[in-house]
Amino acid sequence: MHRAMQRRRESAFARLRTRLPRRGFLALAALFAATAAVAPDTAFAAYPERPIQVVISFPPAGATDVLARAIGAALGKELGTSVVVENKPGAGGTVGLATAVKAPADGYNLHFSAITNQAIAAAVYRKQPGTLLDDFVPVGGVGTVPHVLVVPAGLPVKDIPGLAAYLKAAPGKYNFASQGVGTLSHLESELFLIKTGAKATHIPYKGSSQALPEVVNGSSIMMFDSFTGSLPLVQAGKLRFLAAASSRRISLLPDVPTVSESGVQGFEANNYFGFFAPKGTPRSAVDTLSAALQKALADPALIRQLAAQGAELHYTPPAELTELVRKEHEIWGGVVKSADIPVQ
Repeated sequence: MHRAMQRRRESAFARLRTRLPRRGFLALAALFAATAAVAPDTAFAAYPERPIQVVISFPPAGATDVLARAIGAALGKELGTSVVVENKPGAGGTVGLATAVKAPADGYNLHFSAITNQAIAAAVYRKQPGTLLDDFVPVGGVGTVPHVLVVPAGLPVKDIPGLAAYLKAAPGKYNFASQGVGTLSHLESELFLIKTGAKATHIPYKGSSQALPEVVNGSSIMMFDSFTGSLPLVQAGKLRFLAAASSRRISLLPDVPTVSESGVQGFEANNYFGFFAPKGTPRSAVDTLSAALQKALADPALIRQLAAQGAELHYTPPAELTELVRKEHEIWGGVVKSADIPVQ
């Protein structure tokens, strides 16, 4: 489109040159040159002028959806427009990624990524429609939604060393549940088994709503799940929090140690989230979005609202977010290989 406009401008100039006196033509040419010089900078002066679409790779009501909608609303308030969230679940986040990578790079399309899950999917699913590193530009990180290790309330273990000993006493006898093959919930347990030298059988389910009841009844004796999803069953006395998967304790669970604090060195799963735009999105739009996101995440009301859901908000600038994404791909790609998980 830009080249076509340039050709039309040059054609118009040629016609004017033959019709205007030299002095008049030179004055008009100077005016056009000044206008062209400022056009790229002023093209996004009124941005955004319409709603912004955000694609996520998970279904409604989950942790990713809750986070995306709450932060999206705050972001829209800062930008003076609405932010519309579209759910595109499936294939470990691949369906949503495919939708986002094909969206116009115009500043009005974003991908809200569960970064850690996306890094795992990149290692587990052979055919990827794109990658966060190669096909998107970072807008900003928003924080984490830590996972916790839960066990049946009646299981005769009280801590991580006790669970590891329990599993080692009967190698392969017990099951662990997950939200599905290739999810963070799955890989956290695989990493735990690698680090402790214990053995257990993986039973994948289609999400936490199916998996957690199986942990309650003892069909599986452990599962890594979101704090939000597990909390009601813990409060009901059916499950017990054993440890936090994150690198530091969850603010709402100050008495629950991390897996690493419990003696499993090198275990860390922080479950990062962030906004990305399709590659080619105008820098002015990305900068505007980043600045608005940083302001939105500093809102005490938003921080309190999402803390009640287990989320811990903190803004990560684009350059740092790129390095975080790279690191997550390296870590979880290594776990997939070490656990010998089949590539699909």
